[in-house]
Amino acid sequence: QVQLVESGGGSAQAGESLRLSCRASAYTYSVAWFRQAPGKEREGVASILTGGGRTDYADSVSGRFTISEDTAKKTAYLQMDSLKTEDTAMYFCAAGRGGFFGGSWSSSSEYEYWGQGTQVTVSS
Repeated sequence: QVQLVESGGGSAQAGESLRLSCRASAYTYSVAWFRQAPGKEREGVASILTGGGRTDYADSVSGRFTISEDTAKKTAYLQMDSLKTEDTAMYFCAAGRGGFFGGSWSSSSEYEYWGQGTQVTVSS
């Protein structure tokens, strides 16, 4: 069982930045960030293959968000720049296969382990 602990959520003004962290208790093939806004489905935001450097992003955040990792610390990060009000959501860290074996990185079913979520609120 892999445990994930997220941190770094909070409030920001539009145009500002926040950084989320996700510390894992063990290595997995991939780590991703998902988000879910009230009344909306959970969506994949970004993913990274552990140790491999490959990253993927949702179109809505490409160019504004950056996912990275510190493998020695078993920690993944999501740097969120140029925040928009529509980025407001609960953000979840997920870990698992994450497309390593050919599945879609943005599919929830690719991830066996999930964090408890951290709220991000962006105001205008």
